[in-house]
Amino acid sequence: MEVDEIKKIRMDKRDALKAKGIAPYGGRFDGVEPVAEVLAAFAEEKHALLAGRLMALRDHGKVFFGDLMDRTGRMQLFFKEAVLGEQWAVFKLIDIGDIIGVEGVLFTTKMGQQSLRVEKLTVLSKSLATLPDKWHGLKDIDIRYRQRYVDLIASDSVRDVFIRRSRIVSRIRNFLDTQGFIEVETPMLQTQAGGARGRPFQSKHNAYDMDVFLRIAPELYLKRLLVGGLERVYEINRNFRNEGVSTRHNPEFTMLELYQAYGDMQDMMHITETLVSTLAKEVTGDYKVPYQGHIIDFTTPWKRVSFAGLVKDKFDINPDDSAVVMLDKVKAKRPGNYKVAKLTKSAIMKIVEEVLDEDATMDPVFFTDYFTFLCPLAKTDPANPALSKRFEFFIAGMEVGNAYSELNDPAEQRERLLEDLQDDTETGLRNIDEDFVRALEYGMPPAGGLGIGIDRLVMLLTDSACIRDVILFPLMKPIE
Repeated sequence: MEVDEIKKIRMDKRDALKAKGIAPYGGRFDGVEPVAEVLAAFAEEKHALLAGRLMALRDHGKVFFGDLMDRTGRMQLFFKEAVLGEQWAVFKLIDIGDIIGVEGVLFTTKMGQQSLRVEKLTVLSKSLATLPDKWHGLKDIDIRYRQRYVDLIASDSVRDVFIRRSRIVSRIRNFLDTQGFIEVETPMLQTQAGGARGRPFQSKHNAYDMDVFLRIAPELYLKRLLVGGLERVYEINRNFRNEGVSTRHNPEFTMLELYQAYGDMQDMMHITETLVSTLAKEVTGDYKVPYQGHIIDFTTPWKRVSFAGLVKDKFDINPDDSAVVMLDKVKAKRPGNYKVAKLTKSAIMKIVEEVLDEDATMDPVFFTDYFTFLCPLAKTDPANPALSKRFEFFIAGMEVGNAYSELNDPAEQRERLLEDLQDDTETGLRNIDEDFVRALEYGMPPAGGLGIGIDRLVMLLTDSACIRDVILFPLMKPIE
């Protein structure tokens, strides 16, 4: 039958329920027991009350078997006219996909299947749309992302990814809370785009008649809290960057950012190793985690590699080289027609990083010794001011996190921000946040700061190849 015809049949059943005085979209249903708990404490002839979605219905002549799914699992239902009595007519009006409440007694079938003999049936929500085939689910990737609600119904593995995501975030909060950090909230709607490089989403606030931006990072606000005496803070925040979409990038993404007064980059390195390796063990049961046909070993300590040393070895590039010299050195080692919108050192470093990604390892690695011009918010190395006190950590070739020994000298910070604006190849929309510099003038304690991409971390811990697989509702291109 055509889809429209099937929908018409279901709508007719809905109307038939109404004609019997039965609400096809019911209300409160008290006393429901989770399927998993019923199965765990299963006992013959025990009474049970369940609610969920009917996922299958099998006709065996005088009886029917169905599968009920709730958030905890699935259980077989047994329907028989002699047991349901007058409600048999109601049963004949339900379809696969309907949300129902059932009450009855537990028993084991001749095939050894733990089941519920349904004595009472309540229609809670009549489904008018047809579910995907149970064996194949939603195969069209585009539809899966656009209709995540159907994807979640059809696929146990998809639901499991998002349940595990929730548990990962919960464990992160618990870890930081026990370390004396407090969770805070900073503005997502900002008058200036700052705290990172990136093209912001721009809008207009009508009441104040002013331009506003969705935040690209919460960093500058979190540091203001250090100034105010909140010495250990974190935020699990949504950031927005008006940029491209790929298997690793979504315009709206989730970050963990934390700041610890009287700490530095080394403290952040310790927190990173401990937190991520602990998550790997708790979520997967092992420090060695399968990912896309490979094994990631999260066992600590992680490898440390000097970015400056690597760039020197690979390209003979020095931090004080001009952008032109850097590009010439890249071309000498990797001939090609490299195009940049604006010839700056930062633009060349993006090319360099793309080349380095080709030799990425699966296991976690800390890259240290980043060039200072790439790190306007980080302290410099006293022994070599051309290098910053910063690290990035990569896993399976993906950048997952970034950390600094935070710059807290207001005069130097202002100068570095000015230099960064001149080197900005991203937007031309950023300005110096003068209030942030003013806050530093009141005195910010020396601190370490860390940012971790939650979406990418979840990808790694759930063996997901694409960032859209771990975001419930990723941004999608409009259907033409």
